[in-house]
Amino acid sequence: MAGAYDDRDGKIWLDGKLVEWRDANVHILTHALHYASSVFEGERAYNGKIFKSELHSERLLKSGELLDMPIPYTVEEIEKAKYDALKANGLTDAYVRVVAWRGAGEDMGVASSKNPVRMAVAVWEWGAYYGDAKMKGAKLDIAKWKRPSPETIPTAAKAAGLYMICTMSKHQAEAKGCSDALFMDFRGYVAEATGANVFFVKDGEVHTPIPDAILNGITRQTIIQMLKDKGIKVIERHIMPEELADFEQCWLTGTAAEVTPVGQIGDYKFEVGDITRDVAESYEALVRV
Repeated sequence: MAGAYDDRDGKIWLDGKLVEWRDANVHILTHALHYASSVFEGERAYNGKIFKSELHSERLLKSGELLDMPIPYTVEEIEKAKYDALKANGLTDAYVRVVAWRGAGEDMGVASSKNPVRMAVAVWEWGAYYGDAKMKGAKLDIAKWKRPSPETIPTAAKAAGLYMICTMSKHQAEAKGCSDALFMDFRGYVAEATGANVFFVKDGEVHTPIPDAILNGITRQTIIQMLKDKGIKVIERHIMPEELADFEQCWLTGTAAEVTPVGQIGDYKFEVGDITRDVAESYEALVRV
């Protein structure tokens, strides 16, 4: 299955039922299109099992709460919808996108409490997010935008509006021949990439930013536990951008990115070393258990 995402064969779960892929549409006055009242999850299924599926469903509901947008489904109902979509499309290895949003209704101003909260699940085959970067290491630009303060937006939500500067920064990075961009946060600390958390290695220890102004990714949490189980020290702390010169290895984590080695950020270069390769291989094995 390839081509434009609105012109494919298959089924999409929409508001409680499976519909033809091309018919899974919304009205032009859908509130989310105008005011970003939308939250989502990105997940991957391996061998017919969605990795950390219930944690993603729980986070979706939490994101809805944070946006004052109660999602009218339980974790169990969301789980069934995801697996129904996989089955309907005959997929066992797939990317799973669950999205919930304020639809069209009586409100068309900023407020939207009179509008229904809708939900959809789409699944499709999606290979390595960064292409061949898994082998040689991705090249990252440094974004001019900064991740916002938790006092300005609910940074713990996986909300569509939080990704606006991600799209802009990734476009700018790709124009420079890079795969992605690294953000600093509002204080100037190293934060994350446009859709992935970041890890660094120095002297056999792993350093990663504290998720106090960024999303605490499910893959991030999985990797931290994996490293601890391997006896590798993990230090969660604020990291200054000038420290990039001192790190030996670097990788990104995320559902789409999985574990992707980084070879360069701006002018700073990293080796795809033993710890990076081991984490990538161990994660690949874990998700297929």
